[in-house]
Amino acid sequence: MVETVRTLAQANLPTDYESFVQLIQDEYEGLSRRSQAIARYLTQNPNEVALQSIADIAAQCNVHPSSLVRFAQSLGYDGFKGLKDLFNRRLATAAPGFEARVKALGDDLQRHKRGSAKGFLGDLVARDITTLHDLYDSTSEADLVRAAKLLEGADTIYIAGQLRSAPIAIFLRYVLTMLDRRTVLLDADGGLATHMGRVVRPSDVLFAISFRFYAKEVVNIAENAHANNVPVIAISDGVLSPLAKCASVLFSIPEGEYAFSRSLAAPM
Repeated sequence: MVETVRTLAQANLPTDYESFVQLIQDEYEGLSRRSQAIARYLTQNPNEVALQSIADIAAQCNVHPSSLVRFAQSLGYDGFKGLKDLFNRRLATAAPGFEARVKALGDDLQRHKRGSAKGFLGDLVARDITTLHDLYDSTSEADLVRAAKLLEGADTIYIAGQLRSAPIAIFLRYVLTMLDRRTVLLDADGGLATHMGRVVRPSDVLFAISFRFYAKEVVNIAENAHANNVPVIAISDGVLSPLAKCASVLFSIPEGEYAFSRSLAAPM
């Protein structure tokens, strides 16, 4: 596929997963819609990509396998295998034991496929368990320490989360208030959240939460805070989230497919 903007092949060939992610972040806005869908899945599900076949990955991206080959070639690889090797190497070091957990999840899901209410509940629980494992694998000690220091040193902690992220924002306000921290929830009621966000200062911290499809007001608040040198701690679904560009610390929680609703187990 020929991109309408500068092609990825003009950049340096990524030699590890981290450089691949950085390249995708830099080039994402210039990609076609199909390539963006591929990029989102690859960056949000690196563990799964390492274990899945090209056909399985293509199905998850809703594209033909040949689109994955062309995507990899646009990066400078001969084919998709060269790109997939980055994910294989990452899995070996970043998430040991993941393959065994995937098998256990598959066994659990198969066991719960009985069409009953209890089986449906079992499906939700099994998926939440694997999402929590993914959260643990993807969260670094450095990010946790950095976030804790920002929260500890903040004059006021502002929290922005709307739509299905609203329960997370409300829970964070409760926890931080119980810890005797000055906390303000930028509530959408009355349409004043954006205006309230303009009073956030560099000595404060903004905690922003949003998942695809991103709440526009939360993204705007985070962008304004970042432009005014306010530290932003973000909870979102991956490095291609609009919150990632604003974040001093990003806690990335990829979202799997749920038959009923997206779960808040890992974000909470």
